[in-house]
Amino acid sequence: MSQPPPFQRFLNEHRECVWRFLVSSVGPVEAEDCFQETFISAMRAYPRLRQGSNLRAWVLTIAHRKALDAHRARARRAVPTGEPAELERPQPDGRSCAPNGEEGLWEAVRGLPDRQRSAVALRFIGDLPHRDIAAAIGCSEEAARRSLHEGLSRLRRELAA
Repeated sequence: MSQPPPFQRFLNEHRECVWRFLVSSVGPVEAEDCFQETFISAMRAYPRLRQGSNLRAWVLTIAHRKALDAHRARARRAVPTGEPAELERPQPDGRSCAPNGEEGLWEAVRGLPDRQRSAVALRFIGDLPHRDIAAAIGCSEEAARRSLHEGLSRLRRELAA
C-alpha cells in the first residue's frame, strides 16, 4: 500500500491551481486568506487521507468550501455607504492574477451565482472532470454539468454585450 507524497511536495504540486481557483472565486484580496486556510485544513487532514485519493479534487474541494465561507462572511459584513478608493494589491509572486489582461473575464466569473462560479472555476482552473466537480460542490454529476453549461452561457452573453 503506497502512502501519499510528503505534504511539501503535495503543496508544491497544487499551490498554483488552488491559488488560481481562489482568485477566480473570491478575488485577489480574499484569496490570500482562503489559500492559507485551505492548506492548513489540508495539512490537518492529510495524515488520514485514503490511499488512491484524487489529491487535486480533494484540495480543490477544500478550497471551494473556503471560498463559500468567504462569500458567506462577505454577506454578513456591513455595506459601505461611500465609494472606497480602488486599491491595487500585488500578488505574492509579483505576477498578475489575470494573465494577458483577462481581469474582465474573471470579474464576470466572480459575478456568477455560487454553484455556476464554482463549476466554471473547477473545470477550467482545476481541470476537474464533471464527476469531481459534482463531488466538490455537493450535487449530482448532471447538476454539475448543468451548472457549468449555465455559467458558460451567462459568461458568453455578458462578455458579448
